[in-house]
Amino acid sequence: MDLRLDATHLELRDSVRAFLREQWREGSSPEKTTAFRAAAVDRGYVYRSIPREFGGAGREPDPVAEDVIQTEFAAAGAPLGLVGEGPDMLAPTLLHHGTDEQRREFIAATLSGDITWCQGYSEPGAGSDLASLTSRAELDGDEWVITGQKIWTSSAHIADWMFALIRTEPDQPRHRGISYLLIPMDQPGVEVRPLKQITGGDEFNQVFLDEARTHVRYTVGERGAGWGISRTTLAHERALIGNPRKALQQFQDLLELARRVDRGGRPAIESADVRQRLLDIEGYLLSQKYTRYRILSAANTNDEQSVEVPMLVSKLHTTEIGKKIVRLAYDLLGADESLRTPDPQFALFGGADRPGGWSAKYLFSHGSALGGGAPNIQRNVIGERALGLPRDIRGSRKP
Repeated sequence: MDLRLDATHLELRDSVRAFLREQWREGSSPEKTTAFRAAAVDRGYVYRSIPREFGGAGREPDPVAEDVIQTEFAAAGAPLGLVGEGPDMLAPTLLHHGTDEQRREFIAATLSGDITWCQGYSEPGAGSDLASLTSRAELDGDEWVITGQKIWTSSAHIADWMFALIRTEPDQPRHRGISYLLIPMDQPGVEVRPLKQITGGDEFNQVFLDEARTHVRYTVGERGAGWGISRTTLAHERALIGNPRKALQQFQDLLELARRVDRGGRPAIESADVRQRLLDIEGYLLSQKYTRYRILSAANTNDEQSVEVPMLVSKLHTTEIGKKIVRLAYDLLGADESLRTPDPQFALFGGADRPGGWSAKYLFSHGSALGGGAPNIQRNVIGERALGLPRDIRGSRKP
């Protein structure tokens, strides 16, 4: 990819800057933010590759244009699309595998925030080994009747719908016979229980399904073919977790902290050991930047085979970079921060300068690496699919 901006992209950059000057104000109300985002979609800046009929901008794929837009929005502190399981994971999955009816019913409403989603993948006995899932569904006329349990279900307590992997063909091998179902949460037979986290937050949940129901038309793809469809969702989940922009913002917060903290009567950023650690982190961030270009190129040509390994690398490295950032921040703040009560609302985004902000980020970083697959699983997949290494030796499975 030629990363130099040509005249078209320079013109795009200038138009985005003008749009942001005219339309965006920091601290806008939720209503104004929604109106701003709608205007950004209309101009082709947000949800670019999603067709207009499904709430997107309907523009041709252009990774350089997307990078220009994202860079300018980040510099202005302006929001792009909504972030979450629905916009970032389900919507692209439905574009690839859903029926026209499913796309019309869900994508636009998901992108606007009118419908919120949670992901029903992990179970108490099926985490990294997801194919071991035991939640099951049986047909009763034109409805699936679902029984089982999901765990670590982000946002289940506020979600309208769940997209879930459910075993529908119990006589088939493990990776077959799993269907990808869309399940309404507001119904008898669905119970959500929060899980208290080390940060003090509780956005993760257990979900118990006791003869919950969903119509057969909410089966995505063929029944029993959900495992293959889930790889599309997982790839986009890893892209969401591995997006380097969150780490870049935290790095900027870290630089400000290093300038502010006193070490021996001088700003900490002037210390050789601190500067070396900052340079180490920045090197990883730059490598992430160029990995992201590869992901954008492959994703915009619907080349899932070429995008999977870069996404795995990006997800793995971004979470490791995040750990490096918060560890250095914690070292700079010392005992003062370790004694603060973590503020869970700042575990993911912003709030680094708030009391308990860095503490929450530090605690959350140890668990965030597990989302979308534990690091050892990511390394195995990279080794097998990218480097051609043999699979791990695995013991015999129980019948």
